[in-house]
Amino acid sequence: MILDTDNFTQKLLEEKALVEKELATVARRNPENKNDWEPTPNIDERPVERDEVAEKLESFEENIAIARRLEAQLAEVNTALDAIKSGSYGKCSVCGNEIESARLDANPSATTCKAHMK
Repeated sequence: MILDTDNFTQKLLEEKALVEKELATVARRNPENKNDWEPTPNIDERPVERDEVAEKLESFEENIAIARRLEAQLAEVNTALDAIKSGSYGKCSVCGNEIESARLDANPSATTCKAHMK
């Protein structure tokens, strides 16, 4: 099977931009490590009431969970883009067989064939 890597590159770059945009709503890039995102609290300039502090902490914890999920997704996209560059894209990381094109169409950052899906 010959993969249209240009098509998959475009899909992955679009997904990367979307994930980074979503990440920016709950985190900021670590200035010391551009590949790392730090969750940010929802900041409000006015003085806070005691109940509002609890709400802000809960919101921050949610931001942490969202940022972790999005960072993992971003890492998968970056890994797929690197695989395209290295010529190893579309190969199952478990058995080495080709990943089905329908699977890659559905999830361009897939690293396993259908038989080895997690």
